[in-house]
Amino acid sequence: MVESLPFLTSGVLLGLVAGIAPGPLLTLVIAETLRHSRKEGIIVACVPVLTDMPIVLVSILVLAKLSESNLILGIISILGALFMMYLAYESISVKGIDLNIPQVEAQSLKKGIITNFLNPHPYVFWMTVGTPTILKAYKVNLASAVLYVAGFYVLLVGSKMVIALLVDESKMFLKNRLYKYLLRALGLVLLIFSMVFVRDGLEFFGLI
Repeated sequence: MVESLPFLTSGVLLGLVAGIAPGPLLTLVIAETLRHSRKEGIIVACVPVLTDMPIVLVSILVLAKLSESNLILGIISILGALFMMYLAYESISVKGIDLNIPQVEAQSLKKGIITNFLNPHPYVFWMTVGTPTILKAYKVNLASAVLYVAGFYVLLVGSKMVIALLVDESKMFLKNRLYKYLLRALGLVLLIFSMVFVRDGLEFFGLI
């Protein structure tokens, strides 16, 4: 269990970052909550559980076949580091979320699925960060891989649900300084994770 703890922690932190950082899906969670009800926002929050599974499975199959090539794994690690640096920049420099939302018919699940499938972030994340970590965790033991994925999705979905509930009570939450400070703190956490991936990449290249 002790050897699984770093992977659980990584999953929880990355899930929290993905859950509360501004993006297409979080915007839709907020929009559906404000237009209709917290129920519609919560439905959208659950969408990644449905849409990410094909992405995760394909990326596992692809990367498992490439796992013998240190060069490719090194390149993927560096790309993952760059992606996390980009996410860190977005989190640290966030200004807020636009709340000028027109009224339209509720089709929350359909909108959420389309939004997430057309969002490049899940594809890039799972190919460069998520799946390499799953494979690394699996080499330790199966529990580590399961805990990483479980921690990620519990926080990803759970944090979006919490935001839907908070927005339902008061949309001013999104303009609250605490929300911005939390995003910036998590941005710094992402920078730390990116350095770990840089180190892994250099190890795969045989430079350290």
